[in-house]
Amino acid sequence: MTPQTLSSTKGKPMSGTVRARFKAGVLELLGNVNLSEGEEVSVTILESGGKKSGGSMRDALKATAGAWKDLIDADELKQNIYENRLINTRPVPKL
Repeated sequence: MTPQTLSSTKGKPMSGTVRARFKAGVLELLGNVNLSEGEEVSVTILESGGKKSGGSMRDALKATAGAWKDLIDADELKQNIYENRLINTRPVPKL
């Protein structure tokens, strides 16, 4: 994956997302940004969910496994889905 470059256009403020790594108390940007020296920006921190941030998709799936158990009747749900697929809501085309 190539690093993303963020830049402003026609006087509009720059906005977008660039990945970063926190190292020795400093955010190290993993992509290029077109900023002037000393320019102030707002930063929003979102965890990426990767291995280094302490979680993974597998952990999330394990944590939610079985959450719907006994809340719905799976056979009834499937029957309703198949019945709803047979309902025709499109108008008849005029030829």
